[in-house]
Amino acid sequence: MSDEETQEPEAAVESNEAEPLQSFDAMVSADVLHSVPVTLSVEVGRTRLKIRDLLRLKQGSVIELERNAGEPLDLLVNNTVVAQGEVVLVNDRYGVRLTRILPSEDRVEKL
Repeated sequence: MSDEETQEPEAAVESNEAEPLQSFDAMVSADVLHSVPVTLSVEVGRTRLKIRDLLRLKQGSVIELERNAGEPLDLLVNNTVVAQGEVVLVNDRYGVRLTRILPSEDRVEKL
């Protein structure tokens, strides 16, 4: 091989490194993101129990939650709180009316 042949691939590598990297937004189309499934859940409240108390639960038992009646429910996307709302009925089904959407800065801090 001549010196010219061995130098050409190096030159090609150098020119590729000089190209600016595309941003993530440019590489992923909105259509791809729109089709990604997420888990949406609504949290009424939480509590902590000892295992002995958990084992004593039976049908008809009442578990007191840490959230007060009338407080907004948390709306979670992939286990991250993104909004709060209240329970509503929609055609004999439960729904949630959003009353507050958390700022994106707050959501990122909790990740």
